[in-house]
Amino acid sequence: MASAENKETASPMALMVAEVARTLRIQRGWTQEQLGRELGYSAAAVSAMETCAQPASDAMLVELERVLGNGTGVFETARRFMRMEKYPRQFQDYALLEQAALSLQLFATNVIHGLFQTEAYARALIGGSYPPLSDQRVEELVQLRMERTVLFDRDPLPMIEVVIDEAALHRVIGGEEIMREQLLHLVECARRRNVTLLVLPLDSGKYGEYAGDRGSMSLLETPTHEHIVYLEPQDESLLISDPAKVSAYAQRYAKIRSQALGPRESLDLIKRLAGVAV
Repeated sequence: MASAENKETASPMALMVAEVARTLRIQRGWTQEQLGRELGYSAAAVSAMETCAQPASDAMLVELERVLGNGTGVFETARRFMRMEKYPRQFQDYALLEQAALSLQLFATNVIHGLFQTEAYARALIGGSYPPLSDQRVEELVQLRMERTVLFDRDPLPMIEVVIDEAALHRVIGGEEIMREQLLHLVECARRRNVTLLVLPLDSGKYGEYAGDRGSMSLLETPTHEHIVYLEPQDESLLISDPAKVSAYAQRYAKIRSQALGPRESLDLIKRLAGVAV
């Protein structure tokens, strides 16, 4: 819904889209009503977009690219960045890096890693978070999380390895059926050629060595072969690029990996927890 408040809080990308769209419309000599007809929107919707009372939706950006883009891709690029702006602020920088990564090495402790969540699991998890979110924001974040999975099929294929602490497999989120569906989804993910899924067993600290005690982490390789570590403790975020620090985290991840079950044993464990015969 358009509002004066939106005008005050509009993001830089929404403001840029509004200015570019208005400029291109005027260059063509079109009124807001004429542009609206071309886009399939009302004149009021075009006015709201140009004033940022209601910033352009993803669907409107598609139409703006078709009608005004003239092959430049300006509105298509804006789509990508406006989606990123909808992420929680602490996640935005990492989200861009994740989508371009050549490889990812992930360690998930308390819950299933976001890239591997089903929609139902994500909705239950986000909807039950604290402080509570509006239903609209929950749905927005769920869809953003689902959109991240395009990474699995991107060209070139990224290599993705995830180590999941077994505790996350036992923690029921959203009910037994949702959890079973989530476990079966992990089985399907593990069958991808570019995915390696490992489980860090509950008894990994039995003999006094447990490398996963510091919590979750994400290590990624950028298209320029830089190595970066991402941490997100208690809604804060850290992007670490210092080579010495990255090396320390990489060594810790390697130790975690060495304490995990192998790929086949991990898959068998997940199947058993899902009630599937091994």
